[in-house]
Amino acid sequence: MAINWPELRAAAIDAASRAYAPYSRLRVGAAGLTGDGRVVTGCNVENASYGLTLCAECGLVSALHAAPPSATNGAAPPLLIAVAVVAGDGDPLLPCGRCRQLLLEAGGPALLVDTASGPVTLADLLPASFGTADLAARRDQAAPPPPPQSGHGSQLLHQPQGATAPCQTSYH
Repeated sequence: MAINWPELRAAAIDAASRAYAPYSRLRVGAAGLTGDGRVVTGCNVENASYGLTLCAECGLVSALHAAPPSATNGAAPPLLIAVAVVAGDGDPLLPCGRCRQLLLEAGGPALLVDTASGPVTLADLLPASFGTADLAARRDQAAPPPPPQSGHGSQLLHQPQGATAPCQTSYH
């Protein structure tokens, strides 16, 4: 399938125009092309706590999974084959490490990522990545039983409004 990079960048610029970025004032848009020819987009959504901010790539992957499956792909979400991430001015941005990891599961190491110097594979941007094969090879075969916890629990000491003495609530 031929990738129309100018069209993909234009979709990312359009997504960036809808970003919610009152704190950094850096609007970011992402657009991805799926193997079945669909274009999916996302934008960054900031939060006053900063840690809850959603990257444009997160929105893109969420939209990918939220889209109804195509008739040719059955129930599985389509894989991304190309991604463009841009700032509000239209210039390409490289996804951060966290977003590269997210994109890995949505498109695999052959996913093409638009850069200022042209498309590169995600494998080039995220060498020695951690993926589902690593989980399968290293997970415990059976979870060990939890250790006995006699006498453990939580206690909450609080004073209800209008009460004259503190109250203790225990959770075991």
